[in-house]
Amino acid sequence: MQRLWVTGYRNYELNTFGEKDPKIKIIKFVIEKRLTEMLEDGQLDWVITGANLGVEQWASEVAVELRQKYPLRVSMIIPYEEFASRWNENNQAKFLSLKNQVDFFAATSNKPYQSPVQLRNYQNFMLMHTDSALMVYDLESPGKPKFDYNLIKKYQEANNYPLELIDFYDLQDAAEEYQSEQEGNTFDE
Repeated sequence: MQRLWVTGYRNYELNTFGEKDPKIKIIKFVIEKRLTEMLEDGQLDWVITGANLGVEQWASEVAVELRQKYPLRVSMIIPYEEFASRWNENNQAKFLSLKNQVDFFAATSNKPYQSPVQLRNYQNFMLMHTDSALMVYDLESPGKPKFDYNLIKKYQEANNYPLELIDFYDLQDAAEEYQSEQEGNTFDE
């Protein structure tokens, strides 16, 4: 069984505000392409993400869609109860919708947020219950994902745990590829 932890930037770290932002299409395009490659190579059974607004939710959306074509299961794990309780109504609705679409949902703590220990326990849970990680993360722009990245790098010192980064150069290449595909599609019609 191959279990992949997908994580990365929050939406505000990428300056994406609103579902129609073209950057989201590119990020989803890259994630879908990579997950599809892994599925077709028989290297993926589970996509396991958190529920943060941004890469984690976009990855969940992509994985849920891929289930229509592939035998893929999707899990969403949160670090504490009432995780999305402080979000606005739209973001809470999106969270609840995704929560209802995934194959497995759980919290690593059965209490509301109390301390950073809950976040560290969450990270450790993700490492222990996955075989590799895919991060939309650029070392030149640390942001919140640096905590996951640093933990994974430390874990790799003693464990075989592959980590694949999708950085801003990869996203730029993907934007050009996506644009070419879109232009090519208009001629096919």
